[in-house]
Parts: sequence; C-alpha cells; structure tokens
Amino acid sequence: MSEPTESDVDAGPDATASTTTAPLASWAAAALVFGSSAAVLVVELVALRLLAPYLGLTLETNTLVIGVALAAIAFGSWVGGWWADRVDPRRVLAPLLGVSAVVVAATPFLVRGSADAADGALLLLVAAATIIVPGALLSAVTPMVIKLMLASLSETGTIVGRLSGIGTVGAIFGTVVTGFILISRLSVSWIMVGLGLALLLAAVVVGLRIGRTPARTVAAGTGAALLLGAATVVFPSGCDTETIYHCVTVDADPERPDGRLLVMDGLRHSYVDLEDPTHLEFDYVRAIAAGIDARFEDGAPLTVHSIGAGGLTLPRHLDADRPGTTGSVSEVDPGVIRVDREALALPESLDLDIRVEDGRLGLQTLPAGEVDVVIGDAFGGVSVPWHLTTREASLEIDRTLADNGIYLLNLIDYGPLAFARAELATLRDSYPHVALAWSGRGGNLVATASRAPIDVPSWQSRLDARDVAWSVLAGEGLDDWIGDSPVLTDDFAPVDQLLTPYPSGAAAG
Repeated sequence: MSEPTESDVDAGPDATASTTTAPLASWAAAALVFGSSAAVLVVELVALRLLAPYLGLTLETNTLVIGVALAAIAFGSWVGGWWADRVDPRRVLAPLLGVSAVVVAATPFLVRGSADAADGALLLLVAAATIIVPGALLSAVTPMVIKLMLASLSETGTIVGRLSGIGTVGAIFGTVVTGFILISRLSVSWIMVGLGLALLLAAVVVGLRIGRTPARTVAAGTGAALLLGAATVVFPSGCDTETIYHCVTVDADPERPDGRLLVMDGLRHSYVDLEDPTHLEFDYVRAIAAGIDARFEDGAPLTVHSIGAGGLTLPRHLDADRPGTTGSVSEVDPGVIRVDREALALPESLDLDIRVEDGRLGLQTLPAGEVDVVIGDAFGGVSVPWHLTTREASLEIDRTLADNGIYLLNLIDYGPLAFARAELATLRDSYPHVALAWSGRGGNLVATASRAPIDVPSWQSRLDARDVAWSVLAGEGLDDWIGDSPVLTDDFAPVDQLLTPYPSGAAAG
C-alpha cells in the first residue's frame, strides 16, 4: 500500500466537496461575512427600541436582548459550521439570507401585533424568535463561507482569521451606523423593512449567481419577504412620530377644544392647553406648581431649570403665571422637542434655553448658585435614568441652586414603592430639608429637597387649593415611611430592580 501524498493529507476527509466546489471570490466572501455580521447587530439594537414601549429601557431589557442575540450568534455559528461539513454551502447561503429577510422585514409587525393582542409572555416569545431566527441564520453564513474558502489546510489560519476579523468589523459597522445614523433619521419600521429588502436582494444575487438556486425558490422567498414587509408598512406602529427613544402621539381632548395629550410609548406624559398655559391637568404637575408657589412670592419671576421636556407644560405655565421667568431645559431626545414645536405649538416668545443633552451632563454646564427651581421630570412608567437618581446627581443639582432654591422631583412607582423610598432616602442624605407629596398609593409622587426649610403647611394648603387630594409627609413621618431604604449612589443604584413597573392601564402622568 502506498503512502498518502501531501495533497491527499491537505484535502482531508472532505476532499470531494473541496474539489467540486470552487472557492468564492475573495471580495464576495468578505461582502457576505461583513454584511451578515452587520445585519445581526442592526437587528439587536433595533430590538431594544422595539421593546422599550412595552418593557422599558431597563437593565433587564438590555440584558435580555443582548443575551438572546449572543445565544443566537453562538448557536448559528456552531450549527452553521456543522452543517457546512455536510452540505454544499453554495446551495445554503441564499436560503439563509432569504429566511432572515422575511423575519427581519416582519419583525415590527410581529412584535407590535403580539404586544397589542396578548400578554407579556407572548410578546417575549415573539421578540425572542425575531432575534434568534435571523441572528442564528446570519451567523451561520460565516462558517459556510469559510468552508468554501478553505482549499488547503495550510491556509486555514489565514482564512479563518481574516474572515473572523471582517465579521467583527461588520458588527462594529452595524452598531455604529444604527446607533448614530439610522435610529436618529428613520423610523424603526423602515429600518427593519429596509434591512429586510437588503437581505432579500443579497439572497437573490447569491441564489442566482453563487448558489444556482432554482428561480422558483427565489421567487417564493422574494414574495414572502415583500408580503411581510408590506404588512409592517400597511399596519404601522400607531405613532405620530417615532423619535430616538419614543413612540409619540398627540391626542386632542374631546372635552377641551385646545387640550392636547402627549402620549409616549403608550403612557400619558404631558397635557398642554394650547390657548391657556395656566391650565394644569395632571395632579403631579399641580403638585410641583404648588410646591413652587409655597416657596416663592406669587407672581415673582424665577430662574428654572427642567430635566426632561415632555410637553414643556410647567415652563409654559410659569412663563404665564410669573412673567419674566427665564429657564433652561435638558432633553435627551430631539424628537420630543420637535413634537413640542410642531404639534404642541411651543411659543417662540418663551424665554427658554432648550438643550438637546443628557440631563446629568447638562447640570455640569449650569452656573453655581443661580437657579431658583430645578424640576426633575425625566422618569417614565417603565424605566428610569438611574444616573439621575443618585446622591452624586442630587449634590450636583444642589450646586446649581440659590440659597433659597428648591429641587422638585416627579417619581413614578407602584407596589411596595421600593424605588420611591430609596430615592427619598437619597434626597434626605443629600439635603437638610426633604418632603414628599403623594396620594397614599402608587403612581406619581412629588418630592422636594432644599437647603432652606420647607413650608409644609403652605405646600399642603396650595395642594388643597389646586384640588389635589394629596398629603405632604415630612420629618418623622417621612423618616418612618422611608424606613431602612438604601441610599442610591453612582456606585450602587439598582433602580431597575427596585422599581415596580406601572400596572396595565396605568398612566405616567
């Protein structure tokens, strides 16, 4: 028996497949690996945005989506490599791209439909499927391409390393383009439909030019992707505007001709009367206004900084109620400001410096000791920017306040109110004087903190005058209510775990 030749050793057990299937052109291999890896990350980031209205922008949501996406990538890479050793990869690449195109194009329709039609369990199941299916199939492209490119074991390291690097660069590209360009310029629906069409085009080209897929199969896959993509467009999200962070609608009040309700991610966030800015609809907004009036002489102009814009209800109110009031606003979402200007008729005459910036970073640009009132209203019913809740954030707010200045904060919590109690513990740790106005149950609560004493009886009487059936807690009563709740710091702020999300049918405002 003769000894095996060097070429036989290089060919290995899959010599037949490698000699009957020619390698792809290097540019084609790079394009497939780059594009499929980029698409996986686009799907992952957009999934976070799709789920935010239902699960919130919380640590748990981020962890869930990232974990599911990584599991899909691992599963697809593993099974794709195993499958590549048993089939001709050229005939598999087009179906991998085509099925991914169908699922991606239909994802907004499927996720929103499941959220509207059933409970959270179905939503999570559908959301996981819309991440796992394209994530796994697209991740299987790389081992398939590697298999096609391996003509000799002597090139294994070079080819695997090069294509793995290209895949990583593709993933980085998908992340950066989605986060910095796509989500700020396109609606989530159009991002997913556009990606589905791009994958569909790639599937058609690969099927006809590389995989020699039958035209009937290509036509069937094309039809399915177009049909489901059309469903996403025909049955839209129900948003008047999709911003970077929110699905926004503006609803007219049937009982008040000039009343407009700002709804973000299905929750009532602000109410604006276009002709009467002194009208305050929500109890928590009245409570904040009452807290301001309890501290400062009626009609006196103030310097006010707001963290979070919403409908800019209070800046409008203060401008009308206290002529000469000046202020600034930090709002992270430029789309919300656009809605304020275009749909809620924000007056150009309002002396308001509106800044598109993170609320915590915006505090650093404010001068020390010059602000009369800081209004914190950046919390939602399903998520909270944790970095605005900490002792360090509270002390930064205190730095901006004048000697007689106050910080008024809208909180939302339910159930045992563990987050609200922790936030009051944090304020108590940061300020000598703290008080809380609340209805005695979950929902909105308004806290106030100051270096100067808080006139609790005056705040209570102002609440009563504004027909807000809330009570004010301070002193020992507030201490008992807070109990042994933890102080939140930049090093320890488990806000997502403390917060009890809003119950079905509840509202943020």
